[in-house]
Amino acid sequence: QVQLVESGGGLVQAGGSLRLSCAASGRTFGPSAMGWFRQAPGKEREFVAAIRWIGGSTWFADSVKGRFTISRDNGRNTVYLQMNSLKPEDTAVYYCASQYGDGIPTIMRLYRYWGQGTQVTVSS
Repeated sequence: QVQLVESGGGLVQAGGSLRLSCAASGRTFGPSAMGWFRQAPGKEREFVAAIRWIGGSTWFADSVKGRFTISRDNGRNTVYLQMNSLKPEDTAVYYCASQYGDGIPTIMRLYRYWGQGTQVTVSS
């Protein structure tokens, strides 16, 4: 079993920045990729960013390209999402998740474990 715990959410003004963290624990941890997803009120959960655990290749949703970066610390089993130039439409609950096996990390159904989510609110 793997446990994922997100932190770093909060309230920020438009144009501001936040850094989300996702700490993983569990002896079976060792994913092929880690991803961030978000779900706004009344909307479906959507892909935000992902990173290969080995190698560090990254993927981003078009809506966050150039504003968000994803990184990981393999030694600390932690993945980060740096969010800059935040917009009100970035308001959502942000979830991290871990993928195992092959597959493009943008596909939500490939992720096995999920965190509980952290709220990000961007005011205009």
